[in-house]
Amino acid sequence: MIIGNEPQDGEDAELKSAAAALAATRVWLQKAVIGLELCPFAAAVHATERIRYSVSDQRSASGLLEDLATELQFLHDTDARQCETTLLIHPHALQDFGDYNEFLDEADALIAAMGFEGELQVASFHPAYQFEGTALKDVENCTNRSPYPMLHLLREASIERAVAAYPDTDEIYKKNVRTLRRLGWEGWQRLWTTE
Repeated sequence: MIIGNEPQDGEDAELKSAAAALAATRVWLQKAVIGLELCPFAAAVHATERIRYSVSDQRSASGLLEDLATELQFLHDTDARQCETTLLIHPHALQDFGDYNEFLDEADALIAAMGFEGELQVASFHPAYQFEGTALKDVENCTNRSPYPMLHLLREASIERAVAAYPDTDEIYKKNVRTLRRLGWEGWQRLWTTE
């Protein structure tokens, strides 16, 4: 795994691949998640540098589960003032959204097995994310479309604070759908072609 830092010139292809995934994720976070205000809580955590970026080199679901266990333990053991949340990016594992979606049950089972139920949870992001009841081409799916498959590890306490500050959390999703429909596919694509 690579954690948060990009490799230097001359390092191997695997590290360069991880660096590309890390760079693309940071751009996505800044332009989409924060830039479009898809998550009203992300800007503050980003500004205070309390997001851990971890890129997994695993190619199987079982290997990814091992990396997930490592990251869950890290988040559990680390003060939230140092690290509020983790983005576990896995560019080689679970490329198929159906497989990824099934894996989420394994992730939840792992959280329970580690004794972190009620403390930590996983939110899901994938390049082919599709909400139930939508068509693959519906732009609102982009609220959860990331450049690479990823697991977002969250603290339950953070979610509780966010809900207290923003009690109508259903409105966040509705606002995001309105934002993306207004933006449309052309506007979504333009995000990634402008500086």
